[in-house]
Amino acid sequence: MRFDQRQPAQLRPVKVTTGYLVTAEGSALIEVGNTRVLCTASVEESVPSFLRGSGTGWVTAEYSMLPRATATRTPREVTKGHASGRTMEIQRLIGRSLRSIIDLGALGERSIFLDCDVLQADGGTRTAAITGAYIALAQAVRQLVAFGALKRSPIRDCVAATSVGIVGGVPMLDLCYQEDSQADVDMNVVMTGSGRFVELQATAEKVAFDDEQMAGLLVLARHGISELVAVQRALESE
Repeated sequence: MRFDQRQPAQLRPVKVTTGYLVTAEGSALIEVGNTRVLCTASVEESVPSFLRGSGTGWVTAEYSMLPRATATRTPREVTKGHASGRTMEIQRLIGRSLRSIIDLGALGERSIFLDCDVLQADGGTRTAAITGAYIALAQAVRQLVAFGALKRSPIRDCVAATSVGIVGGVPMLDLCYQEDSQADVDMNVVMTGSGRFVELQATAEKVAFDDEQMAGLLVLARHGISELVAVQRALESE
C-alpha cells in the first residue's frame, strides 16, 4: 500500500469545481488529492506582434504557486523580479499542451490566456494544471460560440496529464509529494482524449530504467489519463 492507502494503479480522488470565478470567461478549481490548482481562461481580442494580420489566434499560459502552497513559505517570484526556471518550464508546457488540441486558425485573431495558480501543492501540480486548464479553456470557447464570436468550436480534442513513476521498485500512478521525492524514476505524461501523446518528461532520479519499465509506465499513464478525460467529458455534457 502507498502513503495514502491507494493501489499502485489508482489515481488520487479528483474533484473539479467549474465556474469558480465569475469574472473569467472560463474557470475551474481542480483538486487531485491534496493538490489544488485554480485555472482561469481569459479572452483578449488581440494577438502577439508576430501573429498580427495573420488571422491566427494564440493560446498561452502562466503558472504560479502561492507562498504557502507548500509546507514552508516560498517568496513570491515578483519579489525577485523574474520567474524561476521551473516556473518558465511549467508554463511553457501548459501552453504547448493546450495549443496541441486547438485550431488556432479557427480561433481568429484573438488570444486565450490560461492562468494556473497552485493553491496547495502535494505533487503533480503541472499535470493538474494541464487537466484543469483544458476545462477552463473549453468553457471560454463555449462562451465565444454562444455569443456568436465564433461560428464553431476550434477545439479538436481534449487534453489531460498525469504523473507516473517507480518508487521502491514499484511502478505507480499519480505520485503524491512523498512518493515523488523518493522516486527512482519520475515521468509526466500529457495525452489527448483520443489517446495520442503530446509530451513525455521522464527522468531517472536514482536508478536508470529500461524499455520494459518505460512501457509499463506508459500503460499506467494511459489508464490514469483515460479516467481524467472521462471527468472532463462528463463536465462538458452537463
